[in-house]
Amino acid sequence: MSATDHALAHEITMLYSDHHGWLRGWLRKRLGDAHQAADLAHDTFMQLLTRSQPVAVREPRAFLTTVAQRVLANHYRRQQLERAYLDALAVLPEAVAVSPEDRAIVMETLVEIDRMLGNLAPVVKRAFLMSQLDGMSHGEIASALEISVTSVKRYLVKAGEQCYFGAHGVVL
Repeated sequence: MSATDHALAHEITMLYSDHHGWLRGWLRKRLGDAHQAADLAHDTFMQLLTRSQPVAVREPRAFLTTVAQRVLANHYRRQQLERAYLDALAVLPEAVAVSPEDRAIVMETLVEIDRMLGNLAPVVKRAFLMSQLDGMSHGEIASALEISVTSVKRYLVKAGEQCYFGAHGVVL
C-alpha cells in the first residue's frame, strides 16, 4: 500500500467513524426510510473509496453532504428508470413476461446506459433514445425534435461514441 493509499484509507476511516451516524440521520430525514438511508450512507462511503487522492477535508459534513447528494440524485434517477421500465413491462402480454433475473440485468444495463449518456445535452440523449428505443428514423426524429436530419446524424454519432467509449472506460 502506497503512502497515498494509506493516507486516503486513514482519511475515509476517520470520516466514517466521526460522521457516519450523522450522515445516516441526514439521509433518513430526506428519505423517510432508515434502511434506504443506511444503504445510501454506505454508497456514499463506497464512492469515497474509489478516489485515488486524499481530499484533506476542512468541512467534513459539507463534503459528505455534497457526495451524498450525488448518490441521492443517482438513487432517484435509478428509481425513475425502474418505474419507466416496470410500466413498459406492465403493458406486455403475460406470455412475454420477463424473469426477475432478466429484469435485474435489463435494469442494470439501463442504469449504465443512463450513466454513459448523462453528460450529453438533453436533445442528444433524446435523439439517441428515440432511435434506439423507439426505432424512429432520422427523419422522424428530426421532425419530432424540430431539428435537421444532419443534426440528428451528428447527435447519434456523438451518443454512440459516448456509449462505446464510456463502456470501455475512456473519458471523452
